[in-house]
Amino acid sequence: MTVAEHKWWKDGVVYQIYPASFKDSNNDGIGDLPGIISELDYIKSIGVDTIWICPMYDSPQVDMGYDISDYENVYPPYGTVDDMDKLIAETHARGMRVILDLVVNHTSDQHKWFQESRSSKTSPKRDWYIWRPARYVNGIRKPPNNWMSNFGGSVWQWDEETEEYYLHLFCPEQPDLNWENEETRQAIYKSAMEFWLKRGVDGFRVDTVNMYSKGSMVDAPITDPRSEWQFAGLQYCNGPRMHEFLGEMNAILEKYDAMTVGECPNTPDMTHVLKYVSAQEKQLNMVFQFDVVDIGQGPYKFQTTPFNWKLPEFKKAIETTQVLHRGNDGWTTAFLENHDQSRSISRFGSDAPAHRIPSGKMLAMMMMALSGTLFIYQGQEIGMVNFPLDWDMTEYKDVDSSNYYKMVDERSGHDEKELASAKAALQHLSRDHARVPMAWRNAANAGFSAVKPWMRANEDYAVCNAEQQKGDKNSVLSFWKRMIELRRQYKDVFVHGDFDVVDMENIDIFTFTKTWRNQKALVVLNFTDKEQKVSIAAGFRDQKANLLASSVDNCAPDALAAYEGRVYLL
Repeated sequence: MTVAEHKWWKDGVVYQIYPASFKDSNNDGIGDLPGIISELDYIKSIGVDTIWICPMYDSPQVDMGYDISDYENVYPPYGTVDDMDKLIAETHARGMRVILDLVVNHTSDQHKWFQESRSSKTSPKRDWYIWRPARYVNGIRKPPNNWMSNFGGSVWQWDEETEEYYLHLFCPEQPDLNWENEETRQAIYKSAMEFWLKRGVDGFRVDTVNMYSKGSMVDAPITDPRSEWQFAGLQYCNGPRMHEFLGEMNAILEKYDAMTVGECPNTPDMTHVLKYVSAQEKQLNMVFQFDVVDIGQGPYKFQTTPFNWKLPEFKKAIETTQVLHRGNDGWTTAFLENHDQSRSISRFGSDAPAHRIPSGKMLAMMMMALSGTLFIYQGQEIGMVNFPLDWDMTEYKDVDSSNYYKMVDERSGHDEKELASAKAALQHLSRDHARVPMAWRNAANAGFSAVKPWMRANEDYAVCNAEQQKGDKNSVLSFWKRMIELRRQYKDVFVHGDFDVVDMENIDIFTFTKTWRNQKALVVLNFTDKEQKVSIAAGFRDQKANLLASSVDNCAPDALAAYEGRVYLL
């Protein structure tokens, strides 16, 4: 093995923190940086090497901090730049690293750059954002194209003052920066990247990493005849100058030995993905592909019914991300949860009381055995699940959820059946489920805060909290710790090994092998709530199968319990 292949960010485990919901230290109902500092020992105890902190920058919080008004300041309810300096120092003192979210496709409309840009057509910063004149159809003013925003509606917002439209791929309050302008790019690198790299951060998760080069901005094909606005992800992702821009960013990152993981949606062509993550290309270290977490989503995310997928689709999606780095100089990631996804037990296992713990352990085992850098989201390690269907729509705080529900309400003429379907889809897939307060102990508000939190805590904290699980050797948390230890012990085969599905068409059991030189591991996972007969030896008759771990005690030799996972060394 070459030294290059064992970079710190390859063998490590990353723990993602959503500041508003992690831990409230001053009892104002909002999580904060001192709250994170107070639980660094807990995070380290899981076996984690790196923490990733979601946007903690100053922001009006229209999209939970992904609308940044000042890259060089901290959102006051979270703390100060001094608190960030302390957090970086305390994390490093424990032998862990820190990465931040880098959000540079857009800023907040409150950022001073945009305030200057919109002040007049002759402003020196006018060209720092993307402005276009109106189109007129039969004398009626129309936006420059038919692109639909990621949160619904047009991507164009009319500005009365200067009588032009500006582009926003997300909320109207999130205008897109113009990466074609070199002066803008240099300002981004200095303010959003070097300011924090100089303070000791170890890298970035790069938000919407493939959207900076917008291409020709022609109309998107009509895929929803009922709407004036059309899905345009394949138009504005992976534009002609993307590789050039990422090369520029990497030249800065390399000076600090900083790592990057890019959020890479709408990229079905794997050769394109590989170019982003190839070591030789010097662009990104790795990316998040969404094949796995997009399983069961509709053409528009929520236009679907819960559990609208079969296990072979799930296997195929995992295979797509797992073979990315095979036989080349690229790298990949393994994740099932983040701040943009609902809880994995509720989506891919079962959150029924009898099955939530077995499901959580089985999924932990699967993640342990997947190649690439492993990412865990806060609460995943204790098996947190989606909040219940009977919660009122007022509990959904995310702009994506509320916009969708409003759209269905208006489009259907307040049809109760359509609204019930919309709510069922939200209860299954909404980002809100990841954003409820972390469950620390069996106490009011799940021990997150002494006062009513900004978002309601899930009521299951009596049976699902970190304090209780720390002392329970049969808990999901204890199992995650064991799995991370196992991954570290056999890192060649689990982190770097080649992944092969054994039984693609089996709709109940997911079996795969991991191979590294002369080492081979076999992973068998029961994705059903029933016992499944299974012959482990089938197909491996000439190899002795040594059981490394099972997710249940006293496992039967020829049957898998409901949601049981096993890993063998062959």
